[in-house]
Amino acid sequence: MKLIVGLGNPGKNYDNTRHNTGFMFLDYFLDKKYTNINWKSKFNGLFYENVINDEKVIFLKPQSYMNLSGEVVSKYANFYKIDSSDIIVICDDLDLFVGNFKIKDKGSSGGHNGLNNIIKMLGTNEFKRIRIGISNNKDYDTKDYVLSKFSDEEKNKLFDIFDSLIKVLDDCFVYDFSKIMSLYNQKNR
Repeated sequence: MKLIVGLGNPGKNYDNTRHNTGFMFLDYFLDKKYTNINWKSKFNGLFYENVINDEKVIFLKPQSYMNLSGEVVSKYANFYKIDSSDIIVICDDLDLFVGNFKIKDKGSSGGHNGLNNIIKMLGTNEFKRIRIGISNNKDYDTKDYVLSKFSDEEKNKLFDIFDSLIKVLDDCFVYDFSKIMSLYNQKNR
């Protein structure tokens, strides 16, 4: 069983903000792949279940706000007995330009509060991540910047990269993650 987690903040006022890139990609992926997505609610998270390549997959959008994402993720992991190595977290990354992504099999939070809380609550940093670039503007306070909306030009780049990431996530259900990293990781351009 796999748990695919898109990170973001709940509520209309956070729609299409940089920090909600994980929610945005998860919605984009599911809308492209399936019809009639029926989100259910449990443990302060919205989830959708499906079977991919004979394996149960749970797609999750924590509704606890970014800084407490780990509380929701750990409840799902414990309830469904999902090993941390079978968790893929999709989130924003300030250190990557819009239009870029990075795939990692483990590591530090890189200063991302959502990842930091997941590491704390799971008790390990050994879960997979797909980090999507949101750029960084040092003219703004980081908190204000991550809660700002994308420009139209940035949205176009973001949705272009989302199309590429659909293939990446599809391949995560087929290949070993080390192969995914070698196939798809790219330099920040």
